[in-house]
Amino acid sequence: MLIDDSEPKKKPELVFRKLDDLSVEALRAYITELKAEIVRVEAEIPKRGTARDAAEAFFKKKPI
Repeated sequence: MLIDDSEPKKKPELVFRKLDDLSVEALRAYITELKAEIVRVEAEIPKRGTARDAAEAFFKKKPI
């Protein structure tokens, strides 16, 4: 089976849980999960900046 790379990849969307049926304890657990995800995502930001800085330095025009 061939994969068509010409189609743009879809970004994963956030999936929001229905909160109406959750208990207070379940809501607190959900908050803990979300905070852990925020920490994980925030840890990626400096990595992306470092890679970008390295790429910019590599491709920077050198004075003649």
